[in-house]
Amino acid sequence: MKVVPLGDKVAIKRLESDETTAGGIVLPDSARERPQQGRVLSVGDGRLLPDGTRVAHQVSEGDRVLFARYAGAEVLVDDEEVLIMREDEILAVYE
Repeated sequence: MKVVPLGDKVAIKRLESDETTAGGIVLPDSARERPQQGRVLSVGDGRLLPDGTRVAHQVSEGDRVLFARYAGAEVLVDDEEVLIMREDEILAVYE
């Protein structure tokens, strides 16, 4: 099933976190931090302006983005965790 966000919302798949530290120590699931980067799965129509026109998104499907630790709302779609957030919650596009 494909998730299509509405308006200025963006659907993001969070990337997996590292399982080991730089020194080679294996981290258990409880000690791993939530990754703050992900891939854009789909985007909405854009932000609606007061005059009725829409502003296109600055990100597009497939972009790798950085976001705040607790940004967006987590939802389960086909047993996969997907983040739905406003485009202005995205901090940067990561290349």
